[in-house]
This record gives sequence, C-alpha cells and structure tokens, in this order.
Amino acid sequence: MEPPSASARRGLLPWQGLLLAVSLLTFWNPPTTAQLTLELVPSNATEGKDVFFLVHNLPENRVGYAWYRGGTVDSNNQIASYVIASQVNIHGPAYSGRETIYHNGSLLFRNVTLEDTGYYTGQVIKTDLQNVEATGQLRVYSELPKPNITTNNSDPVEHKDPVVLTCEPETPNTTYLWLINSQSVPNSTKLELSKDNRTLTLLRVTRNDIGPYECESRNPVSAGRSDPFYLNVLYGPEAPTISPSDTHYRPGANLNLSCHAASNPPAQYSWLINGRPKQSTKELFIPNITANNSGSYTCLVHNSVTGLNSSTVRTITVSDDSTQQSPGLSDGAIAGIVIGVLAVIALIAALVYFLYIRKTGGASDQRDLTEHKPSASNHSQGHSDNSPNKIDEVAYSSLNFNAQESKKPTSASPSPATTETVYSEVKKK
Repeated sequence: MEPPSASARRGLLPWQGLLLAVSLLTFWNPPTTAQLTLELVPSNATEGKDVFFLVHNLPENRVGYAWYRGGTVDSNNQIASYVIASQVNIHGPAYSGRETIYHNGSLLFRNVTLEDTGYYTGQVIKTDLQNVEATGQLRVYSELPKPNITTNNSDPVEHKDPVVLTCEPETPNTTYLWLINSQSVPNSTKLELSKDNRTLTLLRVTRNDIGPYECESRNPVSAGRSDPFYLNVLYGPEAPTISPSDTHYRPGANLNLSCHAASNPPAQYSWLINGRPKQSTKELFIPNITANNSGSYTCLVHNSVTGLNSSTVRTITVSDDSTQQSPGLSDGAIAGIVIGVLAVIALIAALVYFLYIRKTGGASDQRDLTEHKPSASNHSQGHSDNSPNKIDEVAYSSLNFNAQESKKPTSASPSPATTETVYSEVKKK
C-alpha cells in the first residue's frame, strides 16, 4: 500500500494534500479527548432564519477546520473545510450553498429549514495531526401560524349530540392547549382530550357548553391562540309560563295573556281556548271579556329543530262577584293583624293587673282600719255602751269608708248589721 504522503506529491494542491493527510491520519489514529465545545445561537432555530455554531476552547497550533453533517467525521458528509493560512472555504459533498466557516472555526448556517434538523460535527485540524472534534444538535422549528378551531358539529342538540373540537393546523413538535371560558380545561367525565391534546371531545353537550373555546399552539420559537369559538346548542322548549298570573277578571275588562318558553331556536307558539285552536301567536288579546270567555287557556310551544313540544294551561274566570279575591293576604294585611292581636293581649294584661292591684290594695286598707278602730265615745257623745243605736264600727279609706249601724232589734236575737258606703264625708246616724 502506498504511504499517505505519496498522494500529496501527485499534482494535488498543498492544502488539499494536507487536508487529505489529516483525514487519513484521523481515521487511522483516534483523536485524543479535548475540551472543545459547540454553542448553537440561537439554541432553537426558527425555520427561514440564520444560526451560528460557535466553537469554544480552541486548541493551539491549529491549521484548519472542517464541518460534517451527522455525529461523526465522514468525508461523504463533509459540508466544508477551512484553511487558516489562506482563509479559504472548501466545499464538501454535503455543502448546500448556505454554509460558511469563519477564521475562528464557527459555522454560519443561513435560511435553515426543517430538514436541516440534526447533529453536526465540527473538527479542528492541528499541526501535530492530533485533531479534536465536538458534536452539536440543530433543532429547527416552524414559526407557528395563528391556530383555528374546527368541529364536526357546530349546532348540537342538547343531551343528544357529542361534539369534537380540533385545533388546526397540525404541525410537528407542537404543544396544544385548550381554554374554556378563558380557563384551563377542568377535570370532567364529559370532556376528553386526545393524547396530543389537539382534539377536545364534549360527550354530553348542554346549553351551558356554548363556550367560548380557544386553543393555543406552542413550540420553542413561537406561540399562537385562536379566536373564540362558540357552539350553537339547540334545546327546548321548556315548560312555558303564562303571564300575568291573574285568574279572575271582571266583565268588560281586557284579557291580555303572554306566553314564554326557553328554546333555541325560538319556539313556535299557539293558543287553545277550551280545547279549540284560537291563534298562533305569542300573545293572546281579547277585549271587553264576558262570562262566556271563562274557561281553560292553553299555550302550546314547539321547537321545529329538536322536535319537542310543551304546554301550560291557565283557568280564567270572568265574574262580577266581589267576593272573588286573589289567594293570600298582602304583607300589610298580615302586619295589621299581628299588631291588632298584640294590642288586645296588652289590653287584657293591663286590665288583669289593675284588678289584681285593686283587690290586694282594698284588702290591705281593710286590715289597717280593723287594727285601728276608734272608740265609740269619739263618735257618739251622750250614748252609753249599751245604747241600742250605737255605731258598732266606722271604716275609713282614702276613697271611701264603710259605716255599719245596728238597728233596734225586733226580736230576741240581734239582727245582722247593714253596710252603707259613704263618699267624701263621714256619715253619722
């Protein structure tokens, strides 16, 4: 086998022979470990932008550089080489026309594409042929467009149709996130996310699930959020309500009834009076009603999309009977009744108290007068104790006193004493 130096003597340029010899020697002799490092700027490349592979910790006595696609030194994957002495870039088999090596060994990669993603190896060629290499990874990401939401059914029927929302477009190395009412997707048995989070499934749609829904797409170099997306959930009709709530009217009044039912799309309305169709309107108006207008008034509602129906019946009575009253009492009437009851209780309590005080007060005065009876001589001068007309007892009170006098007996047994009430003065017999 011809020695490697022979190829340098056969008409090759000096620097070409040097690079060939270095490459052969590198193949025959594994490179020694060196602290050569690569730095990618920016660390994550955007498609269509430029990136730099910067070389750090360059060794001494270097004569050139070489760059390769892949994680190893392979002449078939060589991008370019650089001779320090002549400052010349020599293109290799993997050169794309967008790479340039600089005097410090760094590689400029212009207008990178997604296909450029991968490993790259930089080599420093030394005068002693003890070459050193370092490998770095290039990650190229697309600048994401603004996402948008698509669905399999934008008009689902409540409690019937599932809905699948998809975040578009699909791009590699992209993270997808969903927001419902500007909040993260809650844990719910009726919500399902695909493994890549790109689709959101609503298993049981209700009228509360109209949205808004938003999706975000992110990668290391860009992020975007979709416009709010709303569902048109079809539902109803619910049981209609008839207003006003009055059921009794006087003859000559105007009957004006209105019917309403929650429904999407809006319900269709019709009326029955005593089972007979009247008109297909939301409101029913009958002027100057009479007793003949009494009866049952039915409001019918229908949703043409959901196919559902509902109804409510109101019984109307037309009468001039003034005893017809609306059920229940007003708050003012109830308050008046309560106040009246309390006033009666207070009056009864005061009366009982007054009678009790008068009774106990009269008994006390009677005891005082009994204990302090005046002698008969103070009130009946010139009469002896045995006088038949003597006054047995005089009682005094702040308001009245009792004078008791015994009359002449008509029989052997004494007669009962008589009592007389005297006001404002003492009465003597």
